[in-house]
Amino acid sequence: MAPARPSFYVFQPTDAEYLGLIEDHLEGRGIGFTYLRPHVAGARLPQNTRAACGLILLGGGPYGALGPPQLPGRDVAVRLARDAFERGKPVIGIGLGAQLLAIAAGGSAESAPLRFTVGRATRTDDTALNGLLPPDYPLVVYMRDRPQPPSYARILARDEAGESALFQVGPHGLGFSGHPGIKSAMVEDLIMEFDDAPADTATGLAKLRGLQSQIEDALVGIMAGVLASAGIAAPEVTRDA
Repeated sequence: MAPARPSFYVFQPTDAEYLGLIEDHLEGRGIGFTYLRPHVAGARLPQNTRAACGLILLGGGPYGALGPPQLPGRDVAVRLARDAFERGKPVIGIGLGAQLLAIAAGGSAESAPLRFTVGRATRTDDTALNGLLPPDYPLVVYMRDRPQPPSYARILARDEAGESALFQVGPHGLGFSGHPGIKSAMVEDLIMEFDDAPADTATGLAKLRGLQSQIEDALVGIMAGVLASAGIAAPEVTRDA
């Protein structure tokens, strides 16, 4: 009998924000994913992560971990993250998801206004993601509030202000402040889906569109490193010198 196909649970608080470019990297490696949509009426959410190889917690547009507005399924997301930790499974938090990951791992979240920034992150640990995290990569953040990783977390990359852009908790927990597989259409949909939006989104979108090819290139190393460090896939690229 062939081994079961590994598959992630993906906690998705809004329709507009999804895995984006990450979908192709998972599908190309034969890894499945199931979206969990707590905001949909009648949604049935799992009690644990037993049937998944790991958990991905996505961003939520104007939702922050602290609220308001109140995040649909917040407690479910934190419970699933803790369950995955206890089972030794990878947990990947993105934007709001990084806040939920920090809370589940013993850290917290800090209140901050909704913002849309397009900048760069710099690697601070040469061994990050099995040595596959690019030294410098585009960082696109659309998020309210910010994660406060626990004291034992490793900071793997920082943004231009010196804040954590990527942190690691335990062997398989990774928190990205920005979406590494973002598409400009996702931000456009977030702006249209919610009345609450950051100021001057047109400037941010123009910058994002100009960086799309760099985002795609950086994601090759990031995803190889994420899956390798999670023990799900072997590295496929070599880190830049």
